[in-house]
Amino acid sequence: MRFIADLHIHSKYSRATSRDMSPENIWKWAQRKGIVVVGTGDFTHPKWLQELQEKLEITENNLLQIRNEFRSDDVPPSCRAEVFFMLTAEISCIYSKNGKVRKIHCLLLAPDFSAAEKVNAALSRIGNLSSDGRPILGLDAKNLLEIVLEIDADIMLVPAHAWTPHFSVFGANSGFDSLDECFEEFIPHIFAIETGLSSDPSMNWRLSALDSVTLLSNSDAHSPAKLGREANIFDTGLSYTEILDSIRTRRGFMGTIEFFPEEGKYHYDGHSACGITLSPWETIQNNYLCPVCGKKVTVGVLHRVQKLADRETGYQLEGALPFRSIIPLQEVLAETLKKGVNTKTVKDEYEKLLQKLGNEFTILTDTPLDVIEREGSLLFRKAIQRMRTGNIHISPGFDGEYGKIKIFENVTRQAIKGQTLFL
Repeated sequence: MRFIADLHIHSKYSRATSRDMSPENIWKWAQRKGIVVVGTGDFTHPKWLQELQEKLEITENNLLQIRNEFRSDDVPPSCRAEVFFMLTAEISCIYSKNGKVRKIHCLLLAPDFSAAEKVNAALSRIGNLSSDGRPILGLDAKNLLEIVLEIDADIMLVPAHAWTPHFSVFGANSGFDSLDECFEEFIPHIFAIETGLSSDPSMNWRLSALDSVTLLSNSDAHSPAKLGREANIFDTGLSYTEILDSIRTRRGFMGTIEFFPEEGKYHYDGHSACGITLSPWETIQNNYLCPVCGKKVTVGVLHRVQKLADRETGYQLEGALPFRSIIPLQEVLAETLKKGVNTKTVKDEYEKLLQKLGNEFTILTDTPLDVIEREGSLLFRKAIQRMRTGNIHISPGFDGEYGKIKIFENVTRQAIKGQTLFL
């Protein structure tokens, strides 16, 4: 069965996360988006795990479904579908290794409540799991992997948003130059990395060391509407075991749905306090200093990829899985309607389109353009067509600031992508 999965999200118990991130709302929005399997996020938080146990029930395939009493009709009929949950959590590991402070975020996938409870029991002896849905632990990422494998060999650890500057395995500020350096003798148990919003698979193809790992993409959503801004496509049975096997072997893993990486908030270098955004080559010319205040700039993902890459820009990996880059539907509507993305006008039009055409992924990727125009407008058709072909303009994100997309601009994305960097 072909389906879409978003395995990294957060609950209402994580810092800076919407109070609307409840099991019921995640269930409703997964249907709006077209997501069949969604991560629970934050199973390490005691109150969230308790809520999950109250509102979800295990199926025979070791995925979870929402109990009947917590289902509602507040989903457009055209979008209604079964949604399965997978137990997931993110751990922030902060520790010193090889003379440098490391800050690595790790995504955990767990097969059932029993495994999750055992993980929580082990990690609660190391740090306070109640403080945040994404707990901070003084624990080497390698040792975290060792702990969870001892609990259950079917728990998977995936380095989260692997390139972001501050909290990732390859981050410029606190990461490593290779997966081997981080996980050492446990590297055979690293089957995947999460590429993050500010990179896409083509950027990761430039590192030959990543040829053997699966490139996952997830939303890292902090609010229901952000679900599915990145996601994975599987063609497997709907079971924890088959999904895990697909990640390990890439059998049945069909590729990813991506943010345009320039829209990610760490794609370029820069200094947000001064409003300065720099391409990697401009950073080098400025000796890594902000041209306004003289402080060090935050080195972004594109720069970091270029530094570690052993292949040229534009390298095409033979046999690589396909990916599609999208702009969230509400952002497309905001531009065509010339309204803010959170306005009632945009939200109402979004719901109308779902009623007429089905879930968001279907609209963005599959609905024929003639139907888009008939049920929307000519301008909406042109916007979707430009998005599908990448004929858009993005001012790249930097230092925590999201990039700004303009669909109807004369300057295209290819003009940005065509620049080269010499180190």
